[in-house]
Amino acid sequence: MSRTVALKTADRRFLRDLEQVLFGNPFSPERPSKMGRLAPGADAGDLPSVYNALAQVVRACLQSYEIGGSVDRRRFGSDDQPLVETALLYLAYHRVVPDFDRLIERQASGAGGSEPVGFGDRALADLVASGFSEAEASQFFAFFFQLRRAYYFVDRLLVGDAPSMRQLRLQLWNSVFTHDMRIYGRWLWNRMEEFSTLLLGETGTGKGSAAAAIGRSAFIPYLADRRRFAADFTASFVSINLSQFPLTLIESELFGHRKGAFTGAIDHHQGLFERCSAHGALFLDEIGEVGASVQIKLLQVLQERVFTPIGSHDAKRFAGRVIAATNRPLEELRKTGRFRDDFFYRLCSQVVVVPPLRQRIAEDPTELQRLVELLTARMIGEPAPEVSRTVMVALRRDLPDFYPWPGNVRELEQAVRRILLTGGYRGDTIDRSRSAEDRLAAAVRDGSLAVDELVGRYCAILYRRHATFAEVADRTGLDRRTARKHILAWSDDA
Repeated sequence: MSRTVALKTADRRFLRDLEQVLFGNPFSPERPSKMGRLAPGADAGDLPSVYNALAQVVRACLQSYEIGGSVDRRRFGSDDQPLVETALLYLAYHRVVPDFDRLIERQASGAGGSEPVGFGDRALADLVASGFSEAEASQFFAFFFQLRRAYYFVDRLLVGDAPSMRQLRLQLWNSVFTHDMRIYGRWLWNRMEEFSTLLLGETGTGKGSAAAAIGRSAFIPYLADRRRFAADFTASFVSINLSQFPLTLIESELFGHRKGAFTGAIDHHQGLFERCSAHGALFLDEIGEVGASVQIKLLQVLQERVFTPIGSHDAKRFAGRVIAATNRPLEELRKTGRFRDDFFYRLCSQVVVVPPLRQRIAEDPTELQRLVELLTARMIGEPAPEVSRTVMVALRRDLPDFYPWPGNVRELEQAVRRILLTGGYRGDTIDRSRSAEDRLAAAVRDGSLAVDELVGRYCAILYRRHATFAEVADRTGLDRRTARKHILAWSDDA
C-alpha cells in the first residue's frame, strides 16, 4: 500500500458539504438549494440534471487522487477516508440508478419477480476496486436498491406539492431511514422491525399508499453468489382491513389456525403474521375498529415478536414491521378506553397524519389540477392534457367554491370517472360533518358567532383534521386543556 494521501483543503470542504446533503432527507425543503450550491449551473427544477451535474463535480474532485483509473479509499487518512468513501458511494450509486429504475418498474408491474440482477457483478466490482471488501460491496449495493425503491414509492405514490404533502413525504422517508441516515446505516438497518408507524387521517386520504411506500422500502440483502436479492419487494408488503372481518375471524386472519381448531376449520390456514416476509411489513388498516382482546394479542406480538396460530402450541417468530392506520379520532378512542394506552405506546414510534384533500387544496390551489392530471393519465394510460382540461372545466362548473371533498382523493378519483362517463359531477350532496368549514365560513360572513362558538367550532375542525389535542393547542396558541374543552363542546358541529 502506498503512503497515506491527504485531501486538499478545498476538496475536503466540498466533500463535507456533500456528506451533509447525501445523508439528509431528499424531501427536506433545504435540499434543492444545497444541491444547487454543490452543482452550480444545474437546473434546480430538473432533478436528473442536478444529480448528473453533481456526479460530474464529484468525479472532478476525486480525479487528481486516481491511480490506474480508480480511487482507493484506503489510501487516505482516518479523517479523510469517510469523506472519500461517501463520494465513491455516491458515484457508484449514480451509475446504477438507471438500472435500478428499470428493475423496480419491472418488479412493480409484476413482470420481474425476484429475478437475477444482471448489473450486480459490475457494480460490486466497481466498489471493490475503490477499496471496499466484497461483503461491504454487497451491503452497499443492497442499500442502493433500498434508497432507490424508497424514493420511487414515496415520490410516486404520494404526489402533490402542497406543504402538507411535502411534509408527509419527508416523514415517510424518516420512517424508512430515520432522520439521520448515518445512524441508520451504522446501527439500525437490520433493526427497523422495532419501529412501528401509526398513520392517522380521514377515509380516502391515501393512508394505504403511505403504508405501501414504507412497506416496500425495507432493506433486502443482496445475495452476490446467486446474483439476486433475498426477497421480492412486491410480495414483502401485506395488508388487512380489520373492519372487514368479524371479531371471530380477525384472529384467524392475523395469526392463522390449524385444522380442527374450531368449527369450520377444515384445513390449516396461514395467517398474515406468518406470510409477512422478514424483509417486509404488515399493514393493519382501521386498527381503531378492533376490540381490546385483539389489541392485547397484537401487543404481545409486538413486544415478544412471537405468535401462536389458533389450535397450535408451536410459537412462530414474526420478523417484519408493523404499520397501522385509523380514520378515527385517536385521542377520543383512548379517552373512552376503546384503544388501549399500552397498545398505543407500542405502535407510536412515529405518528404520521395524512392530510385531507381540502387542506391540500387550501394550501396550494394548483393541487387539484395536478391530481386530476395524474388520475386521468392513470385511467387512460398516458398523459392527456385535453382530457384533464375537460375534467377541470366540469369540476369548476358543477361544484361550489371551497367544496370540502368529504371522500378526499378517493372521491376525486370517482369524480373523474363520472365526468368521463357522464360529463359532470355534482359532488356528495349528503350534509355530513366534513362540511363544517363551509358552515363556519358562512356564519363568519353573517356575523352571527359569539367568540366562544367561533373558537370552539374552529378548534373542533382542527381536531377532526389533525386528530390530537396537542396539535390543536399548538396551532391556536391555546393551552391543551382549553383546546380540549372547546373540542368536546363543539365536536358534534364539526
